[in-house]
Amino acid sequence: MCRTFPKDELVSRRDWRNALREQRAHLPTDITWHLVIAEKDGSVIGVATGNYLGNVNIGFVGYLAVSSAARGLGVGPRLRGRLRSLFRRDAVRIRRKPLRAVMGEVRRDNPWLRHLIRSDRVLALDFAYQQPRLHRGGHPVPLVLYYEAQSEAPRRLPAALVKQILYTSWRRIYRIDRPLANPVFRRMLRNLERKRFVGALSSPDLPLRSAR
Repeated sequence: MCRTFPKDELVSRRDWRNALREQRAHLPTDITWHLVIAEKDGSVIGVATGNYLGNVNIGFVGYLAVSSAARGLGVGPRLRGRLRSLFRRDAVRIRRKPLRAVMGEVRRDNPWLRHLIRSDRVLALDFAYQQPRLHRGGHPVPLVLYYEAQSEAPRRLPAALVKQILYTSWRRIYRIDRPLANPVFRRMLRNLERKRFVGALSSPDLPLRSAR
């Protein structure tokens, strides 16, 4: 993870341990955390994490990293597919209904984003999203939030739903105690206040070259 993602995008080990403790305790909640590992010959070649958020019936991809030696072998898509299957299981178990969507964050200059938005089911949301500061001395990170519908793909999302997703992810995934007291979060809300709906970024808005 440390070799794939910049420090400002990494959650602390403490938060990982807390998530594992909560899973092990089988506490009744509408949020679940998943860690999926790909191995070959006893070595880890890929890792993916994600959360199912029951209140919005959405699976949220956290990290997906594949070792350089295993890239091009389809490990990433298989990890993501396994996460999607787990999210679908969570939706049926917790909400008694099909999964609404899978969401995630990606850097604007990542070429994979261009590949992603070629799908008719995926919206790269057109608003100034930022991942919160994740550790002392860190900084918020501007990213693109994408929405991958699991049934009929919308061309836009209600701004009210986007606000709910933002609050849930900041509060429940990133464990920000008071999102509404955070100036970055308030700035995102002000941006959304001007909208009834959030549409999609167009491909020309995305650079061609990756900084990673």
